[in-house]
Amino acid sequence: MKHQEGVFMGVRKTALYYQGWLPEGEVRAVLLVVHGLAEHSGRYMNLVHRFVPLGYAVYGIDHIGHGRSEGRRLHVESFVDYTEPLRTCADMVRCWQPDRPIFLVGHSMGGLIGALHLVDRQEALTGAVLSGPAVKAPGDIPKTVIFIGRILSVLLPRLGMVRLEAEGVSRDPAVVKAYLADPLVCRGKMTARLGAEMLRAMERVGVEADRIRLPLLILQGGADRLVDPSGARLLYEKAASPDKKLIVYEGFYHEVFNEPEHDRVLSDVEQWLEGHLPPRK
Repeated sequence: MKHQEGVFMGVRKTALYYQGWLPEGEVRAVLLVVHGLAEHSGRYMNLVHRFVPLGYAVYGIDHIGHGRSEGRRLHVESFVDYTEPLRTCADMVRCWQPDRPIFLVGHSMGGLIGALHLVDRQEALTGAVLSGPAVKAPGDIPKTVIFIGRILSVLLPRLGMVRLEAEGVSRDPAVVKAYLADPLVCRGKMTARLGAEMLRAMERVGVEADRIRLPLLILQGGADRLVDPSGARLLYEKAASPDKKLIVYEGFYHEVFNEPEHDRVLSDVEQWLEGHLPPRK
């Protein structure tokens, strides 16, 4: 397995980190990983160890304000600060791996970023896998709280509002322990501006998801405490893809790739991916 890494200039003149894992032999296909809120691209090693030996190249970027990338932690001026670097990275990957099938793999907030990418720029992709996509605001948030949050996003955009619950990422205590000990995981609070921008992005996905037409696999933990599980069903129903599949893992928490039963999840992903690739020679 070969590893490559580097930086590129993202929005607002910030240096953004990327990395990739490549097989020793020929690359059959590419997975472009879009990580979630507060984490980074290096937390997807279960995917890497499963798919690189099968001939997949796996690439990922650290979003602005995340991981090894520059930028204020857990803050953006606009959601474009996430979507435009993904577009740049996707273009880079196409140059590095010309004529190879590319599948977007988005998790959590990365699923939201990925969904917007599919709405706007799906033509160059072969398909997408979205895990626990944060595409719907929790139904228990009062409208007054959302209204106040939007006001604060203008008046006090960098005010910390919400911190993720570490115990909700996985039912595996070792995963939670590693998450808490990871120096590249952000343990602060999401800012008011980021919260408002995420809500706007969710609203846009809700309206424009019917523009998504490429093969789509959606994975969702049935006991997810960090995103509203019904968002996965909503996205599945609204996407216009004639080839789409939703798998709900009952009792699973948010990070289905890091659950104790992650081998089962990765087997499902492998089967789906292989079904969308030309047969091995």
